[in-house]
Amino acid sequence: MDKLSIALCQIAPQVGDIKGNIKRIKTAYEKAVGQGAELTIFCELVVSGYPPEDLVNKKSFQRACGQAVKDLAGITKNNPAMIISAPCFVEEENALYNSAFLLADGEIKARRDKMRLPNYGVFDEPRRFTPGRVCEVTPFKGINLGLFTCEDMWVEGAGEELARQGADILIAPHGSPFRATALEEREEAARTRAQKTRLPIIFVNQLAGQDEVVFDGASFIMDKEGSIIHRAPQFDEGIFLTRWEKNKTAWQCVQGPQAQWPQGHEMIYRAVTLGVRDYVHKNHFKGVVIGLSGGVDSALTAAIAVDALGADNVHCVMMPSRYTADDSLEDASACAAALGVRLDTVAIKPGIDAFDTMLGPLFEGLAADITEENIQSRLRGALLMALSNKFGSMVLTTGNKSEMSVGYATLYGDMNGGYNPLKDLYKLQVFDLCRWRNAHHEKSLLGPKGLVIPERIITKPPSAELSENQKDSDSLPPYEVLDDILECLVENEMAVRDIIARGHDEKTVRRIEHLLYVAEYKRRQAPPGPKVTKVNFGRDRRYPITNGWRDR
Repeated sequence: MDKLSIALCQIAPQVGDIKGNIKRIKTAYEKAVGQGAELTIFCELVVSGYPPEDLVNKKSFQRACGQAVKDLAGITKNNPAMIISAPCFVEEENALYNSAFLLADGEIKARRDKMRLPNYGVFDEPRRFTPGRVCEVTPFKGINLGLFTCEDMWVEGAGEELARQGADILIAPHGSPFRATALEEREEAARTRAQKTRLPIIFVNQLAGQDEVVFDGASFIMDKEGSIIHRAPQFDEGIFLTRWEKNKTAWQCVQGPQAQWPQGHEMIYRAVTLGVRDYVHKNHFKGVVIGLSGGVDSALTAAIAVDALGADNVHCVMMPSRYTADDSLEDASACAAALGVRLDTVAIKPGIDAFDTMLGPLFEGLAADITEENIQSRLRGALLMALSNKFGSMVLTTGNKSEMSVGYATLYGDMNGGYNPLKDLYKLQVFDLCRWRNAHHEKSLLGPKGLVIPERIITKPPSAELSENQKDSDSLPPYEVLDDILECLVENEMAVRDIIARGHDEKTVRRIEHLLYVAEYKRRQAPPGPKVTKVNFGRDRRYPITNGWRDR
């Protein structure tokens, strides 16, 4: 055999929906066969969805996954083969594996267990799976396939062993989450394996938003020199046929997809949009409700929601107090009109007056402080939750990573809600994405083209508007300073002295470090949001709430 057609099936499985995933796999398989594929390849744990977390500990779930693999094997009888992945419980070993399967001729022809189980960042697979112990090639129609899963491509050893055994092509099903640096990191890992083994690599990634992680697809073919020669789209599902030929003694890919991957702000914006879309749809909410303040965070949140769900599924609410500026009312109205969403106004003064009456006797003689500010925020949160309960829409919160880092957010107030699109975006990134969205529109976005976030929202000084003439700069250093310090502390775990050496004021650095630690209890109660940076709050960064450490 000197020619082979292989389909990269970049689909969106859902965690736990085994029946639905089987249907998705079959649909993709039929399309691939219709295109002439002789072998179809799916992503890591496509049967169960990834990551299934502790769901895989349920015996009934394990049995359902096992039966699904058998059922899928059956459809390959007198049909082309497929490579799928599923949790596999081996009763005689009392062990659960993360396994890839070659299904052909109506049978399970081979099982290859993931050997290296990641235990960093968002991953904790050793908690659930047993590492594979055998690394061997997988024969298929006279070709030796080097089938290994995700992390096995990233760490030295498995690929090299497969090459020593005579592998012709390396195949790596993946569940690789999105982060801003993902494309470069994947390419570098694959390049290392390709150059060390002198073999081409097929990288097939899943496409889905799953709670706090987004899987962006971007499957590819890399040649033995370490160059990506064919690219499937990022953020788009599809079946992508590749054609292979044997040139003397080596196999090479001679035809495949030629997608252009987005870069910079577009890439991040589309990742967050995908996260919102899948979280809302997969959890069966009718739509979302957002508190639209006239500020930059809520405006960007509204734009993302419209681009993900469509304007008809986004309900915005303005909740002014006596501290709300006329500019904010005008800007919120203009933003809602530009996005084409419903905007209602519910003044909170009657509620604040009621709180003043109820708490007056207890607060008598005490000056107003952050307590009264938080009451305003919590009242707004209660109003949004009331709308959510009554109409079935989920509340999207609007706090950015800068604010969440230092606790500049109110529990049961502006943190009230089911999902936070901006959770892993620093404030400066929020401004950048607003400018990008006003200037660009990608075909997958459901919102209108053109300026959807009024310029004044972006340029005016940020304010929570919870007291007279309040500005964020009253409590926080400039965001150019704050975000750099936070990136040093959170993303890079830098020592305080090294951050000071970058030119930052020592008192400011130590204050931000302290605020970061003492706000941990708030973040534990915050809604999930899509991972964008190297280290997000939640699955990545797991610090104790009770924490006496300070870097001296």
